[in-house]
Amino acid sequence: MAIVYIGLGANLGDREANIRAALARLEESHVARVRRVSRLIETSPIGGPPGQPKYLNGAAEIETELVPLELLAALKEIEAAVGRVRRERWAAREVDLDILLYGDEILREAALEIPHPRMWEREFVLRPLAEIAPGAVDPLTKMTVAEHLALVAGLKKG
Repeated sequence: MAIVYIGLGANLGDREANIRAALARLEESHVARVRRVSRLIETSPIGGPPGQPKYLNGAAEIETELVPLELLAALKEIEAAVGRVRRERWAAREVDLDILLYGDEILREAALEIPHPRMWEREFVLRPLAEIAPGAVDPLTKMTVAEHLALVAGLKKG
């Protein structure tokens, strides 16, 4: 069993219902057991096409027997089942499930990079993740999520 942290996001439709439906499908489809879920926070879109609605973002700690690429495929199936339509990169979405950390694995493949390559720059990812796993460690830098959040929040203020 691996402990995995996933990012949760949605900015189309009933955002909270879409995220809750995706979490329920993780369990119903036996992809993973959801152990903890952060509060959902509303954030402004970063990048992508202009005029997007605000996001709800959060994070979840899950336990799974799937290897990273199997989990990625399962998450994409769940996104589709909840109603996600693939559009241009960084476009608005009904639901988004991203693998942030998968145990202490480091993976660099075309389809998947673990740790998530941009998570350490994004307060909207780090803040919910720090709520449920402040001591989770980045296997590349050996810094905790809380340390990364402090760094990003400090840069934002300065």
